[in-house]
Amino acid sequence: MHADLSRSTFRPQRHYSAVLAQQGRVQLDADANEQAAIQLHHSRTTAADLIGQHGGPTGAAGFAIQFVGSSGELDDLEIGAGRYYVDGILCEAGGPVPGVPVPDDKDTDGNGDDGTDAGKEPQQPGSWTYWDQPDAHLDPERPGDRLPARFPYLAYLKVWERAVTAAEDPYLRETALGAATTDTAARRKVIWQVRALPGDALDLEDDKPGKDAVREAFTKWTQASDSSVRKLAARSDRPDGADDDPCLVRPDARYRGPENQLYRVEIHQGGDAKTAGFKWSRENGSVTFPVDELDGTWASLGTLGDDKALGLDVGDLVEFTDTATSDRLDATPLLRIEEVDLPGRQVRLSAEPETYRPGKSPFLRRWDHRAPGHGQGGRHGDEGRLREGALPVEEGRWLALEDGVEVYFAKGGTYRTGDYWLIPARTANGEVEWPVDTARRPLLQDPAGIAVHYAPLAWVMGERAASDLRFVFKPLASAVPAASEEELALEALAAEEESRAQQSAEDDAAPLYPGTGGE
Repeated sequence: MHADLSRSTFRPQRHYSAVLAQQGRVQLDADANEQAAIQLHHSRTTAADLIGQHGGPTGAAGFAIQFVGSSGELDDLEIGAGRYYVDGILCEAGGPVPGVPVPDDKDTDGNGDDGTDAGKEPQQPGSWTYWDQPDAHLDPERPGDRLPARFPYLAYLKVWERAVTAAEDPYLRETALGAATTDTAARRKVIWQVRALPGDALDLEDDKPGKDAVREAFTKWTQASDSSVRKLAARSDRPDGADDDPCLVRPDARYRGPENQLYRVEIHQGGDAKTAGFKWSRENGSVTFPVDELDGTWASLGTLGDDKALGLDVGDLVEFTDTATSDRLDATPLLRIEEVDLPGRQVRLSAEPETYRPGKSPFLRRWDHRAPGHGQGGRHGDEGRLREGALPVEEGRWLALEDGVEVYFAKGGTYRTGDYWLIPARTANGEVEWPVDTARRPLLQDPAGIAVHYAPLAWVMGERAASDLRFVFKPLASAVPAASEEELALEALAAEEESRAQQSAEDDAAPLYPGTGGE
């Protein structure tokens, strides 16, 4: 999650059920975020336990797949509206309902008809198609986005989450706080995409497999795609030259930075160590700059940052990205800031960005590493070179980031674009927060994200043949059942015994000699 966080403290293995605020204490973003994460973990775990790995409610299950013939155009799929759960994560498919505008005066006919559809039935959410689904941002010019040319193939659902800030969604910005306030809280968004997998990519023995066989083969495919090893460790170590300015931090501090930071190490290009590259940020990748206009290599920005620490300077590396690129988990080459025009709020980039889509909220994301020979602290990068602006992954050795922070990639890793690790660094103790063993050796950790979830939707065998692979579930609640004859007999017997007991109590209370008061 690219957001301005102090740290991320939620750990499922600790089995915390709630965060308890205490009086007179400092309120931290990490505490509030952990409470939200605990509730989300509990609700999704419960949903997955009751529903299963995936499923939708009967009568409202979404993502029904129907093939739409090409007719000389590109093949398409219709995606049915409704809800579907994948590993407890709610995915909602339903096109937006068009609003009804207030008519102009000239649109009225003077007979009370204002030209609106107020008297009609309200419109229901429509369905999406493969090509216009909201989070996939597919392009017919990209061959990899097209549906397989040969039948059969599997239509499946890919689900993951990411953070959204005001740089992408201006509605999150509270204008009443003034222009000096960049934004407030970020949002966590579920991204769903309907994708297609050629049939020959699955390990199917039968030419006409059944539904269970296709589901099982798809499960094996997802497990194989997520079985790669990618681990990292972090530590703080006194860098060379730490005594040059001992007044900045404690003399014995291993982390030498002047401020508390949340370092983010993120894979830029996937692959093995020969091809993979990574980037890092001391601000969790949260330093962003909305792009108002692009003219060649000159980008006009909505802001140049609040201060020098959160601004842009010549030599900085930035990622020119937008909502579509982020949703697709694509990586574009990192560009270098060559010139900064402060009065005009413009920067000149080292190259023209590959894509510019004004309608997709373009923005620059700053990363804090440097190219070899550009003044980056530490040992790393002396022998290598940048890969599309990213640092090459070097396994089996400690790589220095800055101010004593070092990372270690385990050998034999295969990395995915978007994999990331978070490393809190604190000035109070001069250390980074990272798990260690009893001998204080840093432990190798899996990425903190991104977690991708999958569910099979349909086995498309032809233009009018698609086998539905979804699961559905019924509501747990039901009407109270009518009592059986045995239960009715027991109820009658209990009522009779209660009546006899009441009569006996009345008889005991009656006077022995009527008219004598019981004497």
